[in-house]
Amino acid sequence: TIQSGPMSEPDKPFLRNVMPQSEVSCRAELRRMGVEFRDQPRISNGPSCGVDYPVKLSGLSGGIDVKPAVTLNCQVTLAFAKWVKSELAPSARLRYLSGIQKIQPMGGYSCRRMNNSRQRYNPMSEHAKGNAIDIGAIVLKNGHDINVRKKGLFSFREGALLKSVRTDSCKYFNTVLGPGSNAEHWNHFHFDLRPRKGGRRYCS
Repeated sequence: TIQSGPMSEPDKPFLRNVMPQSEVSCRAELRRMGVEFRDQPRISNGPSCGVDYPVKLSGLSGGIDVKPAVTLNCQVTLAFAKWVKSELAPSARLRYLSGIQKIQPMGGYSCRRMNNSRQRYNPMSEHAKGNAIDIGAIVLKNGHDINVRKKGLFSFREGALLKSVRTDSCKYFNTVLGPGSNAEHWNHFHFDLRPRKGGRRYCS
């Protein structure tokens, strides 16, 4: 996070260039929400991959751990934090009478094409810009472990919670994918802020 006093060397790399006001405002909102994050050095990996002002997310408001910590851009971090606080945490509390202890990401920044394709004609993934996050499991404070894998017929509460994830998250992200969307997302949810014409969203 940005500090008012002298900065240690690990905290300086993002100040090599003046941080745009949009990035400063994004970080201020994260701090206001109690999000735990650290600025990271600029990521540059060829013409198609990189994040100018990445952050490493390790915790959310309400004492929710994000483990392992995940590298993202600030904008998708903020969208994720808002969704968890306003939608996911209340849904878990309603169905399980328990808060969330931990969210387990399965991916953040990664220089690759969509669906891990090796075909050069496939477009780059939003992960290549740190503009996407994948989550594989939600661990509640009562010890219950909710895995994202598609639930069976008798997993009523888990199925209802995961269904609400698909519905509610579409208000915060431009793309939502998960079990049933395609073969690549059978075991996790994918959220990103990919811009589309007319502000169109794709939630499957």
